[in-house]
Amino acid sequence: MNLPNLLTWLRVLAIPLFVALYYLPLAPATVDLAATLLFIAAAITDWVDGYLARRLGQTSSFGAFLDPVADKLLVSAALIVLVALGRVDALIALIIIGREITISALREWMAQIGARASVAVNSIGKLKTVAQLVAIPMLLYHSPIAALDCTLIGTWLLYGAAVLTVWSMLYYLRRAWPYLKESL
Repeated sequence: MNLPNLLTWLRVLAIPLFVALYYLPLAPATVDLAATLLFIAAAITDWVDGYLARRLGQTSSFGAFLDPVADKLLVSAALIVLVALGRVDALIALIIIGREITISALREWMAQIGARASVAVNSIGKLKTVAQLVAIPMLLYHSPIAALDCTLIGTWLLYGAAVLTVWSMLYYLRRAWPYLKESL
């Protein structure tokens, strides 16, 4: 156990706390603010744990496995909550979550055949992640900030993330196609 892996575990442990906030007898605005802050804190640990792992020389195969799982669980939980709150269309959540499951399975299979580098993270996937990690807190907060309509901006950013999600999935599938074709 090292500090980067501990931060990743804290992100995983934040997920049930995040969901539980919506079951507490608190004012909706209070819940929205608390959930937004918790989501942002958890999302920041994603960057921090990666930075610390590289900076402190504490990268590990377990950390490389757990970090993306924690990210996908956090985003999936937030999207499911947002669907339940009526702030995100179920189709958009399905596209994003379905892509994450598909690409995770593809990467696992590619690793088993020794070709994981063919589906390594690329800039489209990183841009998709940024769009999601900005959109989700805006949709969780759900109230205007000064003149900013968080719901509208968050919705458009999430639509953009969904487009990038499909684009990146097609990119990864195209990269894996020669290996997939051999297996058919």
